[in-house]
Amino acid sequence: MNIDTSSTLLSFIDQGHAAQVEFLRQIVRVPSDNPAGDCAPLGRRAEELLAALGLDVQALPVPEAQVRANGMVSVTNLVVRKRFGAGGPVIALNAHGDVVPPGQGWTHDPYGGDIVQDPQHGPVMYGRGVAVSKSDFATYTWALLALLEAQRKGAPLRGAVELHLTFDEEAGGEIGPRYLLEGGYCKPDYAISAGFAYGITSAHNGCLHVEVTVRGQQAHAAMPDTGVDALEAATHVLHALYAFRATLAQRKSATPGIGSPTLNVGLIEGGINTNVVPDRVTLRIDRRMIPEEAGFDAEGELRELVEAAVAQRPGATATVRRIMQAEPLVPLPGSERLVEPLRRHARAIVGGDIPVHGVPLYTDARHYTHHGVPTVLYGAGPRTLMEARGHNTDENLRLNDLLKATKVVALTLADLLAA
Repeated sequence: MNIDTSSTLLSFIDQGHAAQVEFLRQIVRVPSDNPAGDCAPLGRRAEELLAALGLDVQALPVPEAQVRANGMVSVTNLVVRKRFGAGGPVIALNAHGDVVPPGQGWTHDPYGGDIVQDPQHGPVMYGRGVAVSKSDFATYTWALLALLEAQRKGAPLRGAVELHLTFDEEAGGEIGPRYLLEGGYCKPDYAISAGFAYGITSAHNGCLHVEVTVRGQQAHAAMPDTGVDALEAATHVLHALYAFRATLAQRKSATPGIGSPTLNVGLIEGGINTNVVPDRVTLRIDRRMIPEEAGFDAEGELRELVEAAVAQRPGATATVRRIMQAEPLVPLPGSERLVEPLRRHARAIVGGDIPVHGVPLYTDARHYTHHGVPTVLYGAGPRTLMEARGHNTDENLRLNDLLKATKVVALTLADLLAA
């Protein structure tokens, strides 16, 4: 890349930062809680804002039956395509607009987009989803706009950039990126997904959600021996699950930033009344899988454990039903072509060491690697989720990080598209 292209990109992003911040504020102000997952209103608003910037937007409403089967109300995915010249790679930039519900305890309006001047970090915007990951709607849009400005000034670019703005990450991404890829709407060569400004994520954990239903036989509490206590049987299952956590802790990932697999029982429900022996208890389990467990039958392992535990209680039975499974993200050959320029430009723009690491979360990025697309995560996110209070009260984004990440992404795209 020549110095004129670089200067053009950086100057455009600096000059457009105020408009970029206002764009983000407008995105934050449209509620898109998932659940309940009524996200089409945000899709329409984002489409309007993108069109006002001169971008052609393809709106792709997901059929209602698929949306309902995914546990949501409405989803309209958005795709923006820009071709810069014949040949060259097609690079997708993916961010999601659905967010977890705000909950209680905020000191700022979760949908206000308030900006507060922090004496140490400069301007900070508050709002649900401002960091995870509505911020990268703005990052990727302004990186694309900067490339278009460079092209207008004669920068020799070839290839294409696509914005994939989707709305179901909190429910697994099945009708977001997976819908776009399996439906043949998009066929990128590389993908960058929403991430963190101070590090490049090349791997992440997978996640399995299962529901365990333990069944017994109801009876009068005055004669409990005439029934089969499902809750007592469920306690045997719980004991086995919690003992299994010690086994999982011995499995260590070789990926920096990722420790061991985890298991959490997040929901328990059961019983009929205080004076009735319970005949049914359900447990919801979250099992996180390290990258080394890609393809491993974690569900089968849990099933064997549950069946062995409930067998100790005569008359009780148990079933295991999968709710959701997200495979871990593992690096594909070719991902180094994304890592090298991102890391080089981030060192120059953000400063300091920019590690390439894994995170113990799961994201939409896995859908791209599942389709053979080398993928990493990089965007305007914070150093840590705790710093930005992601999925917490007073979620926030340092707007200087938005500016820096946009420059890094734009410079990286220019390198990848250089003729």
